[in-house]
Amino acid sequence: MPSPAAAIAQKAYGHPMTARWSEETTEARRPVDVVARLGVVTTYPRNAEIFGEDQAAEHLYIVLSGAVRICKLLGDGRRQIETFCLAGDVFGWETAPRHRFSAEAVSECKVVRVKRTILFSRAADDAELAHALWALTAAELGRAQDHLLVLGRKTAQERVATFLLDMANRSGNSQATGGIEVTLPMSRQDIADFLGLTIETVSRTLTHLEEISAIALPSSRRILLRDGAALKRLNS
Repeated sequence: MPSPAAAIAQKAYGHPMTARWSEETTEARRPVDVVARLGVVTTYPRNAEIFGEDQAAEHLYIVLSGAVRICKLLGDGRRQIETFCLAGDVFGWETAPRHRFSAEAVSECKVVRVKRTILFSRAADDAELAHALWALTAAELGRAQDHLLVLGRKTAQERVATFLLDMANRSGNSQATGGIEVTLPMSRQDIADFLGLTIETVSRTLTHLEEISAIALPSSRRILLRDGAALKRLNS
């Protein structure tokens, strides 16, 4: 008997109508909207736990507003943030029956919660839903691969530049080359735990980028990207 993932892949890409569906409907509905219609909306206050490590993985989650951090507390007390999920992002993916990480609300957020059993049972007979799940899974894999590259090969300055450009891109400002204001919902400590740096290193790096006029710091949560070209060179 094929696994749920294999059944989804077969339904999404093995059906003779898939090519026609892709041409006719992908512009009408985003994959995230296809999945979200099957869930219920829940609001979480700032710093609330959405699910904890080792809890049963029964749902998939979609961010409608606010921000969520996916993180793990290590044995020595250090924290690693695996990713930040913003509006339109999906989290809660697991191949095992329990969560390996925790999910916490960075700010007050609205989240759609969808039962995994409903998704897999519906996807077996719904090519649109199967294709949406496949596309969202591939997007999540791409983000994880990008983060591995940041942690494995980039300097502190390159990591911070990459993070700022990514936040600008996810807020819809990727086409501009300068003068982009980015509002960060997360703290400097959150950024440090995501980039594998200390909070002191993050603060020093931001100050250095301000000194060379690559950015401006109107406040601790607002950053103006003054020289997008310089940041892109650091990100290359």
